[in-house]
Amino acid sequence: MSVKHGILAALEHGPRYGYQLRVAFEESTGATWPLNIGQVYTTLNRLERDGLVRPLPESEGGQRPFEITDAGHAELATWFATPVARADRPRDELAIKLSLALTTPGVDVTSVVQTQRTATMRALQEYTRLKSRAEPPRDLPWLLVLDALIFQAEAESRWLDHCESSLLRYPVAPPTVPAVQAEHLDERSLA
Repeated sequence: MSVKHGILAALEHGPRYGYQLRVAFEESTGATWPLNIGQVYTTLNRLERDGLVRPLPESEGGQRPFEITDAGHAELATWFATPVARADRPRDELAIKLSLALTTPGVDVTSVVQTQRTATMRALQEYTRLKSRAEPPRDLPWLLVLDALIFQAEAESRWLDHCESSLLRYPVAPPTVPAVQAEHLDERSLA
């Protein structure tokens, strides 16, 4: 999720200061993506620099609220109208981890898969428990986030099943330590 766009969306409700923006962002996402208050203010500074928000006078309590500008409204509208491209998403750390596990000496790939499966199933159970406690339609934003997390966990579980069956179907010989490294290991063990 773009913090920049999350803050702009929160400002669509009216002027807010940093802490209020953090709370609004976390409420909108069901606290799935918690924000550090420093991240909020850093993002506000960039949004102000780019002309997407403007600061208002400080309140009596010393907080400085911000409001969205016309350029900010346009930026937010463009973001909502633009689909999220697969290439724009972060790297899949789990896929990279399993690929590296297959090529790293001494790693039990089956154990890596099982450890991840256990964590994925726990997460799936927790998301399902949280979903059962939500109250539609009041909690609809949170329910949609939970549904996305549930679907992602289910897809991850299916992918782990596929990885496990691929490991059985195409056994991979454990990677060996290159000869040059083996010589250095032998030298260290003699010392």
